[in-house]
Amino acid sequence: MTSDDDTTLPEPVRDHLGQQLRSIYTVGEPKPEFLGDEAGVPLEFAPQIERLETRLKTHEEGTEAVEQALDKILDAFGVVGETSKVPGQAG
Repeated sequence: MTSDDDTTLPEPVRDHLGQQLRSIYTVGEPKPEFLGDEAGVPLEFAPQIERLETRLKTHEEGTEAVEQALDKILDAFGVVGETSKVPGQAG
């Protein structure tokens, strides 16, 4: 191996790992009905994906709620917020 290839695995190792990953990922997976259909996610990943989706949705909704609350507070004090500034107006 040359110094450029120090971080790559030998080809037989890559092939073996690729076969292992493909066999794990496709076991029990139904085949797509039509060409171009996305393959389903293996059932082993469903709980993690559900938690991630919940976390992302919660973060997005929380961020929006905080932004709205801050805008109301700024409006109550008569302060122009970043989102409601008129271009070219000092503030």
